[in-house]
Amino acid sequence: MKHKGKTNPPGRIKIMKSFSLLMAQKDFHSITTSQIAGNAKVTEGLIYKYFKDKKDLLYQVLNEHFFEFQSKIENRIANEKTCVKQLEVIIFSSLESYAANRVFSKILLLEVRNSPGFFNSCAYTMVRKYSRTILKIIEKGIEKGELRHDIDPLILRKVILGAIEHACLGEIIFGKELDIDQVSTGIANIVFNGVKP
Repeated sequence: MKHKGKTNPPGRIKIMKSFSLLMAQKDFHSITTSQIAGNAKVTEGLIYKYFKDKKDLLYQVLNEHFFEFQSKIENRIANEKTCVKQLEVIIFSSLESYAANRVFSKILLLEVRNSPGFFNSCAYTMVRKYSRTILKIIEKGIEKGELRHDIDPLILRKVILGAIEHACLGEIIFGKELDIDQVSTGIANIVFNGVKP
């Protein structure tokens, strides 16, 4: 169940922190609710007070991660005057987030998208908000003449999102370093300047 109310109970916070720490050490499917409760120093029953099951716990942890990420993006793009600069900030920030949060990045890129429940979760609602943010910037860029009027906004959004994910997928899976500046600049250069000489 999604937690409602203005406060975040200490028990719920402990459970989410415990789960996040376990996710950094173990595969999602091998983590048990008894391990989560033990690490959090709460009863196993308390998990089910705040979460329907282990997947719901995962989705709510992801949701908080996405909420913080979305807030960071909105703060950063507010300082940029052009739509292209805003999109460049989103590309950089997305790569930065993937690199800094590799456990959740791997879950997002490889695991949860195979689960139908994810697409009805609060976490996916935040993913859609992020996606809509990109689309609105593209549409505004076309309207202002910063981007070509004959560009399909939906396709451009797919190009940007696909480039971000594929640019860091190998690094995330195999634990390699990711040169965020170089990769984000490269993506932005190709997307906004093209590849023709």
